[in-house]
Amino acid sequence: MSPTRRRLLAELAIVLAVTFGMSGLRSVLRLVDDLLDPAPLNAQQVTLNVSQSELAWLDLAFQLCSAGVLFAWGALALYLLGDAYRLTRPRGRDVLHGAGLAALIGIPGLVFYLTAVHLGLSKVVVPTGVDHPLIEIPMLLIWSAANAFGEEIVVVAWLMTRLKALNLSLPAALAASSLLRGSYHLYQGVSAGFGNIIMGVVYGAYFAKTGKVWPLVIGHFFIDAVAFVGYTAVGEYLPLPG
Repeated sequence: MSPTRRRLLAELAIVLAVTFGMSGLRSVLRLVDDLLDPAPLNAQQVTLNVSQSELAWLDLAFQLCSAGVLFAWGALALYLLGDAYRLTRPRGRDVLHGAGLAALIGIPGLVFYLTAVHLGLSKVVVPTGVDHPLIEIPMLLIWSAANAFGEEIVVVAWLMTRLKALNLSLPAALAASSLLRGSYHLYQGVSAGFGNIIMGVVYGAYFAKTGKVWPLVIGHFFIDAVAFVGYTAVGEYLPLPG
């Protein structure tokens, strides 16, 4: 094995262990625990963004620290890629493509989620549990940006670029990226894993064809922002069990 290949394999193992690989493992274990619970999945609930302090200013500080970790993961991946992938400035067309990707994934995704909950394949997902109205929407938007940047840079741009350097075929790289994406969403239920695998295939194929990651980041941001902020306005009207 050449030194370059050995270094790439070590980088893959270390970065995944620090970032979404470990998140995926924990999520799988969480799903096993939930499936062993006597209550069906759709009788269980998971809240994504919760307050970390009773004091608004301290809660904001905690939230910013947590979101900063995701931005740091993305920055680390870009740093390690070096000249292998350069992130350029986003352009107007990237925003349009991002909006299109958000609609392509987000609208069917909502229908899929609601169906899965009624079939007992998903927990009831509560996008926000922030207790401080003044900081809730700004924090939800920051979390949307952090999720989008961290996930798309690491799970798509970095991982697929590194797998290509290891001479993996495009189908194999797409499978690895999409399965990783699905794995760390399994804590929400079986359907969340499958839904994110589909999203991973679409996003990975777009990146493989265009080499652009900003539309993926922007699309992911739109999906999360609409889900998080929209829930605060219409969540009580969603047709969910209970």
